[in-house]
Amino acid sequence: MQPETDLINQRLKKLEELKKQGVEVYPYKFGKKHHARQILEKYNKLKKEEKTRDKVAIAGRIVLLREMGKASFAHVQDETGKIQFYIREDEVGNENYHLFKKLDLGDIVGIEGTVFSTKTGEITVWVTKLTLLAKAIRPMPEKWHGLKDVEIRYRKRYLDLIANPEVREIFRKRSEVIDAFREFLKSNEFLEVDTPVLQPVYGGANARPFKTFLHDLKIDTYLRISDELYLKRLIIGGFEKVFEIGKDFRNESIDRSHNPEFTMMECYATYWDYNDVMDFMEDLVVFVAKKVFGTTKFEYQSHKIDFKKPWSRLTMIDAIKKYAKIDVKKMSDDEIQNTIRNYNIEYNGDYNRGIAIERIFEDLVEDKLIDPVFITDHPKESTPLCKAKRGNPDLVERFEPFCCAMEIGNAYSELNDPQHQRKTLVEQSKIRTADEAHPIDEEFIEAMEYGMPPTGGLGIGIDRLVMIMLNQPSIRDIILFPFMK
Repeated sequence: MQPETDLINQRLKKLEELKKQGVEVYPYKFGKKHHARQILEKYNKLKKEEKTRDKVAIAGRIVLLREMGKASFAHVQDETGKIQFYIREDEVGNENYHLFKKLDLGDIVGIEGTVFSTKTGEITVWVTKLTLLAKAIRPMPEKWHGLKDVEIRYRKRYLDLIANPEVREIFRKRSEVIDAFREFLKSNEFLEVDTPVLQPVYGGANARPFKTFLHDLKIDTYLRISDELYLKRLIIGGFEKVFEIGKDFRNESIDRSHNPEFTMMECYATYWDYNDVMDFMEDLVVFVAKKVFGTTKFEYQSHKIDFKKPWSRLTMIDAIKKYAKIDVKKMSDDEIQNTIRNYNIEYNGDYNRGIAIERIFEDLVEDKLIDPVFITDHPKESTPLCKAKRGNPDLVERFEPFCCAMEIGNAYSELNDPQHQRKTLVEQSKIRTADEAHPIDEEFIEAMEYGMPPTGGLGIGIDRLVMIMLNQPSIRDIILFPFMK
């Protein structure tokens, strides 16, 4: 194969030749009226060699060229698929056919003509006029049909989308999933809102933020790690059901299920507790699954799962007992610390029983949670924003939904006592590492002091749910432009 530089130079030479001939190589617009799929579906009953007088105007990228003297075939690809066109010098004229001879794979063209069926029965556009819309100077990578190199695919997503139509379909489905989220939430009287992405105080999750500086006010600001504290302000302000779908940012590890920038849906409903939220999430996921895919059954990396109701519900302590064969409820602090050491579980900071139990769950249980399950009743130290478990103040009314060994959300019976809120934030700052602890948001606590109704809150990681529903092994496969190491 010729070096890429030689191919680029050849294309540049063609470009200059076309310019000298007066061809507008990058025109402003084209009157596209049809898509490839639309034509193929409409004329799929044509008999071999049957011609129509139906005029069409299509546009797209050249993906196949077969030059054959004074009559040639090529394929053009638009966002719906690809379709063949047939061009003859005696019909389009010498000048227009000469333009065709200067085309390369990757060039974007407009085609006007009529529809017919070839001898082999392929639906084709018989060209009456060819227009160059954009000359591709750089050739596609070798073996670009079905491009597989993950580095190229992720770093140059545009090439991936050109080469792999199935990837375009993944992102269409992702968009449909988000649309279905909105439809369900709005049908349940949730109001969609926008809250600040740039925040003077970050909070709502245990995560390291991205930090920047606002020069006009001369203050540090942070990209939000969660929408929570601002959405709760709206609940205090009198909205009874709110939701937001948007980007959150956490300055943490990049791996199969983590990207520093990700899409989250958060919603809050007054007068609900976490039991109501569990029921609601089941209904939400079932609605999305059926709306977009027509089923609640999916296969993810050889695991067959079903999102149908009801999902299993298991406390964190019972999950550890079931899957790790460890009864932390009966263990002393020394025994728990020995377990941490024996299993080489990463633990930073001073020992805390609740945090230690949470770490044991994360390391020894999470990867075993395949079927949809709600893990409930976490240690109180796991979050400062949640109400205590009724009947057991060592726990909080929190649940995390898991599926295919991934946490796909988080939810609470929201804490609405401002004095208790201040106390839990102070306590958490002492047991969490500096990067993870919530700073104390005095304005949020002040807002709570005006009165916050009982509230149930839910956050769902849309990226992970889409991964499962579309059977994609990495979060990079369902984010258009993921970060790469």
